[in-house]
Amino acid sequence: MTLHIIDLLIIGTYLAATIFIGVFLRKRAQKSKNSYLLGGNQLPWYMLGLSNASGMFDISGTMWLVTLGFVYGLKSMWIPWLWPVFNQIFLMVFLSVWLRRSNVTTGAEWIKTRFGGGRGSSLSHNIVVVYALISCLGFLAYGFIGLGKFMLIFIPWQFVCNLTGLPSDIIAPEYIPHLYGLIFTLFATFYAVLGGMMSIVWTDVLQYLIMTVASLIIGVIAMNALAVNDLIVPNGWMSPWFGWQLDLDWSAIIPEVNRKIAEDGFSLFSIFMMMMLFKGFLVSTAGPAPNYDMQKILSTKSPKEAAKMSGMVSLVLNPVRYFMITGFVVLALLYYDELNLLIAGQIDFEQILPSAIKEFVPVGLTGLLLAGLLAAFMSTFAGTLNAAQAYIVNDIYLKVKPDAANNNIKSMNYIVGVVVVAVSIVIGIYAKNVNSLLQWIVSALWGSYVASNVLKWYWWRFNAYGYFWGMLAGLIPALIFPLIFHETLELYYFPLLLLISVLGCIGGTYLKPATDVEVLDAFYKNVRPWGFWKPVKERIMAADPAFEENRNFKKDMLNVIIGIVWQTSLVAAPIFVVLRQWWPAAIAVSIILLTSVTLKKTWWNTLPEN
Repeated sequence: MTLHIIDLLIIGTYLAATIFIGVFLRKRAQKSKNSYLLGGNQLPWYMLGLSNASGMFDISGTMWLVTLGFVYGLKSMWIPWLWPVFNQIFLMVFLSVWLRRSNVTTGAEWIKTRFGGGRGSSLSHNIVVVYALISCLGFLAYGFIGLGKFMLIFIPWQFVCNLTGLPSDIIAPEYIPHLYGLIFTLFATFYAVLGGMMSIVWTDVLQYLIMTVASLIIGVIAMNALAVNDLIVPNGWMSPWFGWQLDLDWSAIIPEVNRKIAEDGFSLFSIFMMMMLFKGFLVSTAGPAPNYDMQKILSTKSPKEAAKMSGMVSLVLNPVRYFMITGFVVLALLYYDELNLLIAGQIDFEQILPSAIKEFVPVGLTGLLLAGLLAAFMSTFAGTLNAAQAYIVNDIYLKVKPDAANNNIKSMNYIVGVVVVAVSIVIGIYAKNVNSLLQWIVSALWGSYVASNVLKWYWWRFNAYGYFWGMLAGLIPALIFPLIFHETLELYYFPLLLLISVLGCIGGTYLKPATDVEVLDAFYKNVRPWGFWKPVKERIMAADPAFEENRNFKKDMLNVIIGIVWQTSLVAAPIFVVLRQWWPAAIAVSIILLTSVTLKKTWWNTLPEN
């Protein structure tokens, strides 16, 4: 056992606090379906922003980002565009406003506001529910794997066996992390199922405060270590810029890293970046996937607050998170020989983060940091679980039993929560590692989502059948392609997924009539999107000459570009500070200030009231 009693007490106190929050807010959450799933739309935007940022400060993602920083240096700041992280800017600028104007509970329920009723709308509704559940289960499994690997470093399996009397070979070594993940998952399940969205947000705020303190301390420790030691890295590691190829050669320093680069498939970095930008722009214009991010947007009080909430995520998440990440990268590079990266006899670079904590973080702070990172896992897990519950209860159960009593809804929320967690654990057991599951989620699975969800916002003729067949045509190959192209990075067959999905969209749309004009007119008047809506706009303006169309396309696109520069600088600045690169840090901070002032004038001051 490597944890001191002080660290164990801190972790225990945090876990007890999460249980208390869940129990304390249980009655408020059970007042109604809206209270449980959306916090009654009464939570302030800044708390939801902190909560959303906290949910993205997840343990598996942090392990992944530390690994990227270690292997790819400053070039790693681009790789999270795989998500893509800049989708938060599109949400901030216009898409959160459009989504929140719908006044629905889930993304599947939103389908009716766009396509109305009928067979096509029901099919579209059902396919969104299916997609949302697959997505949520994938994210739950992703977090589950990371947590298990993380805790194994601090609570060795042999210690547990000695304490309990169990034989050490009762579980195969590769499945021991999954057992650890299961244990801590139960805490997240408890408070998320009991307290719903309110419990999740309040716990997230607590977690964010813990992580901020821990991040600052880790960054400072790394900066002090770097002041008296040289960082030995390959040529090009300290530069964010790149050529056609990655051109990072670790042969003379840590040869195993070259194998990691080859496995990741990022060597042709320019092609990789072009694919990320292509996919990222499309994914971002499609709006949020039906997960915890969408649920936080729908939980805000108004469209204006939804935009502010999405903007706050980048501001409060990136500087704090990357200060910690770069701190661990620096410590891992300086003292690499002291790290234990072996899992079942193989080097696992995803072990860098927990190994660095074990070796370099002092007693007390270790407990604080572990409590924060446990909270990060639990935050992501709980938020995703809440989204899965919303889709099953709101979009399946209440469609079958629309007159269900509140007590029955409450019981169904509990049952669904337990079942979803159990299924996600099974998926996590069979997944290879954090990176492989992440690549499938952000490339293959989201590839099936893009075409239908871009067209739904911007093209009036797109109908429910086009949506359904586009989603189905993308989702089936997204599940099959990893089995066929198992040696290919999922990002590289994204264009094929997109093409198949677009064909499904076009075919489905033109095989059936356009959406009912009353539904289209109501949607356009309420959401007020820009795009290819000319026939609808002309019809509405003929009936109501005072109606004003959305003419903000150019302004929104300009703000998106400024916002991406702002967001990227929020990532770069803490990296340069921890690396003691003062001039680049000063430039990054200057860009942050300049873009912030610009966005205040061009975005914040122009946000619509409704």
